[in-house]
Amino acid sequence: MGEHKTQPETDAELVARVQRGDKRAFDLLVRKYQQRIMALISRYIRNRSEIADVAQEAFIKAYRALPNFRGDSQFYTWLYRIAINSAKNYLAAQSRRPQTANVDGLEPEQLADLAGQTDNASPERLLLTAELKRVIDEAIADLPEELRTALLLREFDGLSYEEIAEVMECPIGTVRSRIFRARDAVDRRVAPLMET
Repeated sequence: MGEHKTQPETDAELVARVQRGDKRAFDLLVRKYQQRIMALISRYIRNRSEIADVAQEAFIKAYRALPNFRGDSQFYTWLYRIAINSAKNYLAAQSRRPQTANVDGLEPEQLADLAGQTDNASPERLLLTAELKRVIDEAIADLPEELRTALLLREFDGLSYEEIAEVMECPIGTVRSRIFRARDAVDRRVAPLMET
């Protein structure tokens, strides 16, 4: 039969292949999620070689745990949880705090949104972006860990509240509350910048 698959395999299909002993299927999952996992870890750790090491460790943990993966959550939210825990464990072993959020990847509109300034964020006021980025970076870095993680998964990764609840293993109401509190804290730090 001609291997003429037009549709790429879903995560669930690849996971099933790995669980049947097909290592190549796991390589495909790694390739698919490597950049996203590296970006996720880079919010906790800045050194590129350390990021690569922690990402590799996260994928190894995922590979070892995959036989027990039952598909109760989506594969990538499960993988995100492993990656976040790997980064936290790495920092704990080094007795270090997560580094700043690094908001460089965000568009000016997203920065304004993060800063709670959607209504009056004119292009002129967004010329403050360098200072705004610095303040938002610091504000996010100073958040308690669970607020910071919820906010970053929402704003940087675009995960839904449901997906964040899966990653953080908490009720959806808790996710909403954490994101609200995180945005409020960032907004209070940014408000003085926005006053003309």
